[in-house]
Amino acid sequence: RRMCMVFQQPYIFRTTVYNNVAYGLNIRRIKSREKRKRIERALAITGLQGYANRPAQKLSGGEMQRVALARALALEPEVLLLDEPTANLDPSSVQVIENIIRHIRAEKRTTVIIVTHNLFQARRIADETILLVNGRLTEMKPTEILFANPQDDRTRAFLDGSMVY
Repeated sequence: RRMCMVFQQPYIFRTTVYNNVAYGLNIRRIKSREKRKRIERALAITGLQGYANRPAQKLSGGEMQRVALARALALEPEVLLLDEPTANLDPSSVQVIENIIRHIRAEKRTTVIIVTHNLFQARRIADETILLVNGRLTEMKPTEILFANPQDDRTRAFLDGSMVY
């Protein structure tokens, strides 16, 4: 109950941004005043303050991803799981999402686990990086150590681009 997941292709309900963010809170029967406070806080963190009454399905891909993040953040998770959170987004949306992730980690002390194939993104935002090859742990280290001095041949091959998935 203290974990949330945001998928690469987030599900967006055919309603307003506000109602999308409220979804999990409604299921948990959070009282109106607390619910409103959490929604406003989640919209602020994701930069969607003025979007509450907009139809969520008419937003851009990056905005929809932020709605999904806001829905998860409103639940105040201890652990946030993100599956390719910036796949298929334009560079400015990628930057916004990465800044939100940094904020969540720094301010909320939320553990964020990200699945990504984007090496540059992992290096920019991860404290620790794990490389899996064929579903098996290949290497796990603090990010800067893994990138600077990988120990496993497969990690080196992946980082230098000679191993392609």
